[in-house]
Amino acid sequence: MSVSRDLHEANRASWNAATRAHNSHKRDQAAFLRAGGSTLFPEELELVGELSGRSLLHLCCNAGQDSLSLARLGARVTGVDISDEAIGFAKQLAGDTGVHADFERADVYDWLPRAARDRRRFDRVFMTYGVLGWMSDLELLFRGVASVLEHGGRVVSLEFHPTAGLFDENLQLKYPYFREAGPYRWADGVNDYVALSGAALTPSGWLDGEKDFKNPHVVWEFPHSVSELMGAALAAGLQIEAVREWPYANGFQPFRKMRELPGRRFTVPEDTPELPLMFGLVAVKP
Repeated sequence: MSVSRDLHEANRASWNAATRAHNSHKRDQAAFLRAGGSTLFPEELELVGELSGRSLLHLCCNAGQDSLSLARLGARVTGVDISDEAIGFAKQLAGDTGVHADFERADVYDWLPRAARDRRRFDRVFMTYGVLGWMSDLELLFRGVASVLEHGGRVVSLEFHPTAGLFDENLQLKYPYFREAGPYRWADGVNDYVALSGAALTPSGWLDGEKDFKNPHVVWEFPHSVSELMGAALAAGLQIEAVREWPYANGFQPFRKMRELPGRRFTVPEDTPELPLMFGLVAVKP
């Protein structure tokens, strides 16, 4: 499948609108980070490994909260995102916190080959939570990632499990698993998932913020299977070092009536059989 840049640009408009709504619910994020707060979850820290003195590329970094949390751990961070609103907010947040990270606005399919030509290299590439669903060509993405990794460097992908995407919000089986069904067009755009998840996605504190957000921009998502993800990493010449699955989702409620667990996590209702809700992959460039 080739890169669908026209659909990426549609998504850019939708994310610009949604990012404003998301951040409206988060209380003084700069003060939270200045005081030593972090937006990272333990699973991310386990997979990404030691960061002190490491260069780290954060692809689809959103509004920079995780990027700055990674920088606080000693990484030299570059964050890339397609959303103008997200990158503008990330730059402002970095200035307000005094934590250094570089942020660049671009479609990752344009940024990665340009970075490779400029011989930019990184010890870590970090992609988490809903990144791959916006990627129209996984093999090209991972070839781009491999081109900017140092030898011995690792890419960390931690995602909501593709299996969870088979169900609607009422946990009724609705969508096929394999990518021939996609891309999906959602007329209501990127929603205000921060409002839906509440305190789980606002460790700095909750604000009511924007109410009844309606996104005016359509959005497109690209389904990918677990085998497609692993195959894309292998096809790029990377070696798979670790694979993880978890029966809960960090900071996100994809279904109604989910049970909240300690640590800002959610799992399925008690009367529902356990489902894999997150998937993690670590691959290394030999």
